[in-house]
Amino acid sequence: MISTALDNLTAPPSSKLLGWHLLDARPKDGWIRIGFDGKRDFCNPAGFVQGGILSAMLDDTMGPAVFAMTDGKLYTATITMTVNFLSPAKPGPIVGEANVTQLGKTVAFVEGRLMAEDGTVLATATTSARLVETAKAIGLRASSQPEALPA
Repeated sequence: MISTALDNLTAPPSSKLLGWHLLDARPKDGWIRIGFDGKRDFCNPAGFVQGGILSAMLDDTMGPAVFAMTDGKLYTATITMTVNFLSPAKPGPIVGEANVTQLGKTVAFVEGRLMAEDGTVLATATTSARLVETAKAIGLRASSQPEALPA
């Protein structure tokens, strides 16, 4: 697998909870693939992974696409995120993919999707995110949460 700026970061607790792990990336293309663990603890009463958890997985896929594309120089702060739930997500492995569609000077636009192990598309999303220099973002967050690095 290709080396990315994500290789040297400690995942924040929220990413660890989701089972976040890098599967593949093409940083120059603004593309990334992330694996997640769809745990039974994440399920709603119907037995499917709850939508808020899926949204968190999408957020934790789209932000890292920008981070990797900018070689770790830019951190994203989500401005808006629109999620479309297409199929129920059963417990098990979930794969997220994201593609940076436009990287501006202050805002990035990213598309993402989550898929089940069999390739079924579970959810799609688009986001606009404010771009912040990583050193500033980590400096602001490190004072209150020492382990909280960009996801």
